[in-house]
Amino acid sequence: MTYLEIEGINHLSGNITISGAKNAALPLIVSSILAKNEVELDNVPNVADIKTLLSLLENLGAKINFQNNNALLNTNTLNQTIAKYDIVRKMRASILTLGPLLSRFGHCEVSLPGGCAIGQRPIDLHLLALEKMGANIQIKQGYVVANGKLKGSEILFDKITVTGSENIIMAAALAKGKTRLLNIAKEPEVVQLCEVLADAGLQIKGIGTDELEIYGTDGELLEFKKISVIPDRIEAGTYLCAGAITNSEITLNKVNTSHLSAVLAKLHQMGFQTLAKNDNITLFPAKEIKPVEIMTSEYPGFPTDMQAQFMALALKAKGTSIIDEKLFENRFMHVSELLRMGADIKLNGHIATIVGDKELNAADVMATDLRASSALILAALAAKGTSKVHRIYHLDRGYENLEKKFKALGAKITRLEE
Repeated sequence: MTYLEIEGINHLSGNITISGAKNAALPLIVSSILAKNEVELDNVPNVADIKTLLSLLENLGAKINFQNNNALLNTNTLNQTIAKYDIVRKMRASILTLGPLLSRFGHCEVSLPGGCAIGQRPIDLHLLALEKMGANIQIKQGYVVANGKLKGSEILFDKITVTGSENIIMAAALAKGKTRLLNIAKEPEVVQLCEVLADAGLQIKGIGTDELEIYGTDGELLEFKKISVIPDRIEAGTYLCAGAITNSEITLNKVNTSHLSAVLAKLHQMGFQTLAKNDNITLFPAKEIKPVEIMTSEYPGFPTDMQAQFMALALKAKGTSIIDEKLFENRFMHVSELLRMGADIKLNGHIATIVGDKELNAADVMATDLRASSALILAALAAKGTSKVHRIYHLDRGYENLEKKFKALGAKITRLEE
């Protein structure tokens, strides 16, 4: 088992390049099931979740070539429609195979998913939508067993769901007739999926809004063009917080700042200035780090995937910050680990109160999920002494070349074996 050793209280400086977005690449990889041709994806992050999904497609019979952040996907050779537990249990996004497999083959079996233990994220909305499109759905021995030829329908999602939106968008692509989707997620990752499908010949209206009209091809596969995955807004936000918590000047390359509006707004409220030029952004130190109030919500609101990082940053603010986690009930698991480093944080249900400007001390801490892991790294950068962050396999699911990038900014961080 590996862990990270991090020496704190060092200024950062320099520049790094942000990788492609894991959460955009995952549905794009799965969308290749809808393709008649070999699909080429560029700027694909080399992280564990991507490798897991590529393994799943290979297990279904696809031919995959992944190297140098470029993936070639040939799904013409698919000969299985069963997404097995051994792979699906590692990553929740595997459920994204359900819609396109059913739409293309009229039958599939997908194991109920795993992933980070950040709270209940049921797939009921996925299944209800598919049933409305004509699918017969049964749960058998931990598998979703789906059958039927999909037909266009009008579907209103009771709540906004990113993976649910992506799944049903892909299901509607090869369905017969028009599908109208209401209360759709507007995350940049969902928008890119729609744009890619439109470029492949699918007729979609309303891209970027919460209402889509999709005119299915009635089983005719799509002709995909080369795809370049959008920059990872959560990785960019994490490194901006690293610069902020050490009150340093750093520059990020290959960033889409329009995807970071909510994150940048909170950094500005806390006293930091930024300068965006083309696809680069520079963060400048604050004269004084101010407390902040954050409420997580769906895009374009403040992302739940940045909540833990801003909690770490709030530990250095002069005053009391409030974070209201509206989306997931178990997303404060990092708090107990931050307390080990001297943090003053009180929880009341889904609200965290953070008293800042306390001295943080190094400690042995344990990662509990992907984004919590990055919060512990940030706190370690600002703590006195040398911290050890354990169970970092969570980090490897979503951050590419993490130590290399932190070292490029001057952080003293080393990966070691237990």
